[in-house]
Amino acid sequence: MSYSPRDITLDLEGNTIAARQWGDPAGVPVLALHGWLDNCASFDAMAPFLASLNLVAVDMAGHGQSYHRHRDANYTVWTEIEDVLGMADALGWQTFSILAHSRGAVIGTIAAATFPERVERLALIDGLVPPPTTDAEAPETLRKGIEQRARYRARQSKVFSSLEVATAARKNGLFKLSDDAARRLVKRGVRSCDGGYTWSNDPQLLASSLAKLNEAQVRAFLERATMPIRLALGKEGIQGMIERIRPVAEEHANIVLREFPGGHHLHMEESAEAIARWFLPFLEGRD
Repeated sequence: MSYSPRDITLDLEGNTIAARQWGDPAGVPVLALHGWLDNCASFDAMAPFLASLNLVAVDMAGHGQSYHRHRDANYTVWTEIEDVLGMADALGWQTFSILAHSRGAVIGTIAAATFPERVERLALIDGLVPPPTTDAEAPETLRKGIEQRARYRARQSKVFSSLEVATAARKNGLFKLSDDAARRLVKRGVRSCDGGYTWSNDPQLLASSLAKLNEAQVRAFLERATMPIRLALGKEGIQGMIERIRPVAEEHANIVLREFPGGHHLHMEESAEAIARWFLPFLEGRD
């Protein structure tokens, strides 16, 4: 077993996914999926407590050091599902479990529901399913997505004079982060450029989806995700998350929910060890 990560790359039909592999290569295979605009460093704080697993934390398409989709392509949950299966195939995993945060948790749930024969268990952090939309919102959702795609396709990323300046910006972004968490994400999520550093993320990630699931569709996916699921929610996470997710989770006997101290990135901060120790026997199939 190793407490130090090994940098690896996965080939997805000619596209490169960058990743960090932790733990025991002979251990239970677990694919770790980060949240929106994060990267695989999202799991650095938890990984040392999961050393018996074969944990592969990836930079998802458009994030970190991984490939960017074509400028005419979309970053949607649907295309991410294909990537998740492609990553598992590249690793030689016929079956595997998923550890995931936020948007990654939504992707993990939908991937597991779509291919339940491939996914053994889901260990999720501050995310389960997307907020459902209404049918009446579909035209405006499509319009907004198209307009944003045109806007962000041509957007130039901001340049930071130093890693310290970039870290301060990330720390005070949409979700507040500790110094250490922000530093980890920035180190993995920037590239050198004239004048300093800029984000390595694809600006097109900022565009909203062209279509979203309605309530009946969300429920249909959850009904198909019958494997054991553990869900860790931050007590100070996204506003309204616990109130929205808890009633949904309680309708499904296979979902066990627990609240932990911390905000949306609680797995990178004060609750990292506690969540990892709750997840470990579960992911190993012992609990």
